[in-house]
Amino acid sequence: MQEKSRGDFRRHAARDYSQTPLNIYWEMTQACALACRHCRAEAMPEPHPLELTTEEGRALLRQIPQFGDPMPHLVLTGGDPLARKDLWELLEEARCLGIGVSITPAATPALTRDVLRRLKEHGIEGLGLSLDGSTAERHDAIRGVAGTFDRTLQALRWAQELDLPVQVNTLVAAETAGDVPAIYELLKPLGVGRWSLFFLISVGRGKVLQPLTPEQGERLMRWIYQTALQAPFVVATTEAPSYRRVALEMKRASGADAEEMKRSGATRGFGIRDGHGIVFVSNTGEICPAGFLPLSAGNIRTDHLVRVYRDSPLFRQLHDPRNFEGRCGVCEYHILCGGSRARAYAATGNPLASDPFCPYEPQAPISGLKPA
Repeated sequence: MQEKSRGDFRRHAARDYSQTPLNIYWEMTQACALACRHCRAEAMPEPHPLELTTEEGRALLRQIPQFGDPMPHLVLTGGDPLARKDLWELLEEARCLGIGVSITPAATPALTRDVLRRLKEHGIEGLGLSLDGSTAERHDAIRGVAGTFDRTLQALRWAQELDLPVQVNTLVAAETAGDVPAIYELLKPLGVGRWSLFFLISVGRGKVLQPLTPEQGERLMRWIYQTALQAPFVVATTEAPSYRRVALEMKRASGADAEEMKRSGATRGFGIRDGHGIVFVSNTGEICPAGFLPLSAGNIRTDHLVRVYRDSPLFRQLHDPRNFEGRCGVCEYHILCGGSRARAYAATGNPLASDPFCPYEPQAPISGLKPA
């Protein structure tokens, strides 16, 4: 087994998610040359006129160490982070501050082998690439620009040559779910470290796509669990916290005890959800619980990221699952899972409502609480 670096241990060290997030996502820019059908950011060819300046970006970075140790990990997103002309100096600032950084560039002609080499030289710890289809026809239909499938596979090969860890993100929607097993087969020999399946939230341009039904989602989650047992990389889900319940149920059915489940990763992501373990900063500085939950609790131009995350009314509500309503509020899995707060908001306008994607009916309601 490869030895973990000190940074790996710090990132995954135990922490109180009501005080310190695991990941901070910074949407560096809205600018992007692609036209993805599910784009949360509704990216455009040019930057937003109120995009954070270089100095404002530096000020954001300087706030991150004030969360204390273990420090959160910073994920640079967009749009396309490579569209920021000041990317390299901001990466240098992050490195000087001791912040671990990953990046999710778009698969455009700007994503070259030399750029990947420079990213590694500037301290990037991980690369996120999107693959939404097992063929060029399928993937490019989602991304909106021909050639992105081939560029993504080329970037994966370059990253493997450069020994740059890669996470591949795959959209899960009605239009893509049937292709997920074929995407898995495509990824197996490509040396990726993690495969994350992003279950559609109908925000931004994603409103034109169709989500799976709860029953379809449960079937796919069972396939994900079985696949994860033999996959050559970590398999995870995003905006599908009920997968943790499914994994635990299947693990228990196999006779595993709690310690075995922990070792197998069945409890991976325990307790993390939108606004609790995750915080998002938009390209204009808005501080939100997640990119898919666009409720602003402040702005880094006038507020402090640490104080907003720990003390703002919105985040305090999301830190405590006893505030959740409906089935999510009384479910025996509400601490481990808690439901997707982003999907609850997209469906009802209330981030504390039940996650409509989960079909589970609580078997042992929490004492003193009743379903809404």
